[in-house]
Formats: sequence, structure tokens, C-alpha cells
Amino acid sequence: MSPDRRVRVGIDVGGTFTDAVAVDATTLELVGQVKVPTSHHHEDGVAHGIVQALGRLLEQAGRTPADVTFLAHGTTQATNALLEGDVAKVGLIGIGTGAGAVFTRRLAAFGKLEVAPGKRLPLVYAHVADPFDSDAVRAAVTRVQQEGAHVIVATEPFGVDRPEGEQAVLDVARSTGLPVAAAHEITSLYGLHKRTRTAVVNAAILPRMLATADLVDSSITKAGVTAPLMVMRCDGGVMSLDEMRRRPLLTVLSGPAAGVAGALMRERISEGVFLETGGTSTDISVVRRGKVAVRHATILGKASYLNALDVRTVGVGGGSMVRVSGGKVTGVGPRSAHIAGLPYACFASLGELRDAKVTTVRPMDGDPDDHVVLDAAGGRFAVTMTCAANALGRVPEGDFAHCDPEVARAALAPLAAVLGMDVVGAARAVLDAGTASVRAVVDTMIRDYRLGRETAVLVGGGGGAAAVTPHLARAAGLEGRVARHHEVISPIGVALALVREQVERIIPGATQEHILAVRGEAERAVVAQGAAADGVEVEVTVDPQTSTVRAVATGATELRTRDRAHRADDAERLRAAAASLKAQEARVKILAGTDAYTVYGTEVRRRLRAGRQPVRVVDADGVVRLGVSDARVKATTVGAAGEALAALVREATSYGDGGVRAPAVRLLVGGRIADLSGVLEPEALLALARSELRARAADEPVVAVVESRA
Repeated sequence: MSPDRRVRVGIDVGGTFTDAVAVDATTLELVGQVKVPTSHHHEDGVAHGIVQALGRLLEQAGRTPADVTFLAHGTTQATNALLEGDVAKVGLIGIGTGAGAVFTRRLAAFGKLEVAPGKRLPLVYAHVADPFDSDAVRAAVTRVQQEGAHVIVATEPFGVDRPEGEQAVLDVARSTGLPVAAAHEITSLYGLHKRTRTAVVNAAILPRMLATADLVDSSITKAGVTAPLMVMRCDGGVMSLDEMRRRPLLTVLSGPAAGVAGALMRERISEGVFLETGGTSTDISVVRRGKVAVRHATILGKASYLNALDVRTVGVGGGSMVRVSGGKVTGVGPRSAHIAGLPYACFASLGELRDAKVTTVRPMDGDPDDHVVLDAAGGRFAVTMTCAANALGRVPEGDFAHCDPEVARAALAPLAAVLGMDVVGAARAVLDAGTASVRAVVDTMIRDYRLGRETAVLVGGGGGAAAVTPHLARAAGLEGRVARHHEVISPIGVALALVREQVERIIPGATQEHILAVRGEAERAVVAQGAAADGVEVEVTVDPQTSTVRAVATGATELRTRDRAHRADDAERLRAAAASLKAQEARVKILAGTDAYTVYGTEVRRRLRAGRQPVRVVDADGVVRLGVSDARVKATTVGAAGEALAALVREATSYGDGGVRAPAVRLLVGGRIADLSGVLEPEALLALARSELRARAADEPVVAVVESRA
């Protein structure tokens, strides 16, 4: 395989279409994209569409299966299975005696969970007192199998700390040939009820996902691709096919995660909000300090231990219909032209819009009758957000949603007459109304995640991006842009996503050894799934209130080397830093640097208070990767880092009623930003720093960015 022919392939399996892209493995530039109908009804299911898309893609890009160095796909199959109630019957075997038995027997109530309107989670329950009594376990397994179970789950109080009982039940259950799972394997967090519910929902989609995984795997192999097949997770990373077979629940809600992964990797966002706009809705998610924001997801209306992208959806998209009452625009959406079965007015011809008159309709039974349509010579058309954006010239030529601006203005003219204003005013009124609800969510997320408005950027993706992001950015006073190739940002995200694993443990009084053990477990997990060991990054967070130790490891399947011909020069990096700092370039100075990063800072003087030093870390592409409102910066080497960091941490550690709080530390070393800010205990922080640096040469440069905590 020639290095300059290698490609990374991302395939996004949607409800209607399957999109596939090929990205150059060195430059990360898009070299091919195709769209085929999703093959739900083929005998091979969605696997057929995946292989069909792959074949067309390689032909278009002029590549062979041997040139594919990475292949991943995202799928809505698990999400759709839950939404539609198309799940397998679960045989749940509870373990316990005495008081413990009372709690496990209550888990039979999971059979009352509603997975879809009118459909309950199919579940049968059996109980065993002693998991090591093989005859009793065999009888319980036989009972749930006879009652129609297609997958078996074992659960026991304190199974996280003592997993032997759950494992003993699985050892017997495997003889049935059915898929099996233990609750502690799905999550290692405490809470019998929530842990078991998460495991049961995972099991309910397991048989269907296993069948699909096997079909996709064999089909890709037959197509001649030797690169391992990866699958998109709901937290913005990818996992191996074997890991998906064990925890298919991780693919639920992965649709929005693909788009934000594309924005993160392709657009190099370090801090901001990603808006993925389709025809009907906009998914809103956050990138903070170069990482996607995740939280425990709600599944079937209940809290779970599934770590998923924190995505909030607003019913406004490029095709959202305008609503008018009393001569004013009162809203936009949530009904879209697509759902109403109407074409966009701006994609008509001037002849078709001749003699257009405004009327209002109910797009669907039960809707308000205030949705604007045009009755014209060519039929009935919907006035949409995309029409308004084109009328204002906000949609550039070549964009997926671009139309003739003259036609767009003609489409808005009848509405403008009703509103008593000109076309520009009418278009702005439509976009103001449409983006108002999106802006409310964006403002909330900026506040929730404490993003700096001076560093946060709005990035739009999806086919309807130009209908929302440019106008919203202007209205909110934020920097904004539409992502390159935004219409295929999701499959690009799949192609560029990193292998990811999260390990969580509840460890009261966690020691350095405990923290390092959790870190090591996460690192080994991503390496086992194909990540290159030398490039793995691990972020560790210790929450003293809940005693939770969390490690998130990410890594690429190969050490990627970017084409350096596109790197920014000194002047470009300085301009980027100064713009982010809101300071004149003459007042910005270089504080430190490595081969991969340059650290810039400026001084802010304050009356009656000590001054502060805002800092920006800019990478070789001229992208601001880290912003800190006040920090100390220290340049050192790996060999001298231990002593230097100890002094910095000692000086910046605070003591108060809330206990000891070590500073937030980030280390710039090699091509990595090692984020150690999630650890509050000074000794544990220094132990993690030693772990990050242990395999590096003593003379390698290291820059520490140290932020004191208030």
C-alpha cells in the first residue's frame, strides 16, 4: 500500500440514506463521498447498503480495498430498535438471600418499562439464592429459556465488588447457546437498580446487533478490506466490533456524536458549540477544552449509566415552516416542509412562483392553522428557514442548500407584503424567530459548561447549517462558521474518530495506586481495540463528593502524520492568539513552546486587585487548542519536570473549608495536551504527571500550564 493512497473510510447509516466518505489518511482531506438508500429490507439488512456504499466510494476515489487503513460505521439501528420496541425478550436472573433477595426480586418490575407506545420491555425473571449451586442455577436458566428469553442477564447486589456470583451464573447459562451478560460487565458503578436496568436494556438489543455485526463483518471481509471494522459510540469515539458485540448499548444515541466528532477532528474546535442542522431539527452539543461534553443518558425515560454525548435537540431546521398570526411572524417549526409533503418555495422557478399568494394551513391533523404556504401558478410551496437564509445571501454558492437568490427573494416577497415590510426585513424576521429557540439552548449550554464567550465558536454542520448558524452567530455576538463539507460532517466524523474507552469506579478514599490503576485500565482497553500505544491520551477525573474515579482514554488506530505544507506561520499563530485574547498583537507575547504548540499570554491589570495573565495555546495549524483566563506557564524538560511541577503545585494549591484543591494542570508534551485538571489531590496529581512522562526522553521539552482554582 502506497502511503499517499491510504484512506480512512467513514460510513453513516441513517434511517433513509447511508452516506460514506473517504478521507486521505495523511492530509485528512475529503477525497470521495457517496449516498445510497439504507437497505433495511434487504436479506442482509443494512450490511448490504454499507458494502454497496463502500464499493461506489472506492471507485469514485480511485482506491482499492487494500488502501483502506481505517473503516468505521455509525448506525441508528440500536436507537431505532428502542424507539420501535423491536427488542429481544430478556431473561433476568437475580441473585441473593435475606435482605439482598428483597432488592433483586424487585427488579422483575423492569418488565413494566415502556420501550415504545403500547409496548413494554419483554422480560422474564428467575431467582437463585446461591449462585454456586449449579443445579439451582440450571433450573433458573431453563425456566427463563422456556418462557422465551433470547438473552440472559445475571445481577447481584455488590456484584461490582464481588463479581464471582454473576460469573458463576453465566458459566451455566452459556450452555444454552444464548447471548449472556453480567450487570457488572456493562458498568462498574454502584446502584443495583440503575446498573441492572442499564444491563437489561443493553441485553434487549444484543441479539439483533450481534446478527448485524456478523453480517457487516463478513461482508466487509468479502469485499477485500483487511482493516479492522470499528463502530461509532455515543460519546464521540469508536470501538472495536468485539466491544460492540459486548456492549451494543454504546451505539444508542450515536447519531449526533458522529457530527460533533467530525467538527472536533476536522474543524479543530477547542471550545465552542456544534450545531448539526437537518431539515427538521438542530442537535446542539458542546466541545470544551478540545473534548466533547458527555453525561449519563436517559434511556426509556429513566436515568442510566450510559455515557453519551450531551446533545439537546430543538425543532428548528432548514425546512422548518414559518408561522404567522396577526400580521407578525410568531414562530418557526417544529413542523417542516418535508413532513408536510411540500417543496421549498426557494427551490421553485420564478415561473412557478408567479401570482403567489400567502395562505395559512394545518400541515398535519391537529397542527395549528398558522403555517405559511404560497399558492402559486406552479402549485403550493412552503416558506422555510432556507428560503429566508438564501434571500439574505447567507447561503454561499456550491452549498448543499444554495438556490438562486432572486427566486428566494421572490418567495419571501408575498410574506413581506403581509408583514408590512421589505423582503430583507421579512427574511430577518423569519431567521430571528427560527433561531430564538436555538439561541436559548446555546446560551444555556455556554453557561452550564462555563465556556468563555471570547473563545467559544459556533460551528454548523448538516445540510441545513447555513439556515441557522450564520444568523445565530450574528445575533449572539459569537464567532461562527459553517463546517467544510458540512452536509457529510457525520460520516467524516466517523472516519476521523478516535478509539475511546471510559472506565469508572467508585473508590472511597482513592489512593494514588487506585487512580493509576483506573488510568492504566482505560489505556489498555483502547490499545486492545487497536489504538497505537504511543499516541494514547488519558484524562482522569476524581470526584471527591461521589468517590468516583473516571478515566477517559482516546487514541488513533495509527500514528497519523499531517502534511506540514499547510502549517501556519508565526504571524498567523500570533494573530489567532491575539484575536482570542481580545488584545492587540503588540501586547501578546510568547511564553513558551514545543514543536507542536506555542503558548501566548498577555497581562490584564486590575484596580485594587492583582493582575492576571490570560493564556492561549495555539497548535501548528494556527488553531487555539486551550484557553485559560489566568495561568502560570513553566517551560522545562521531562528530566526536570518532577521537581518543577512539585514546586508549581505546592505554590498554587489552595486550602479552605472545602479541603485541599490542587491547581488545574495541563502538560504540553510531544503532540499532546495532557489534561490533569480533573484531580484535586496534589500527590495524586503529581503521580499522574509522572505517569504521563515516564516513557519519554529526559531532554524532551515539557510546558506546564498551571491554573489556580478559586
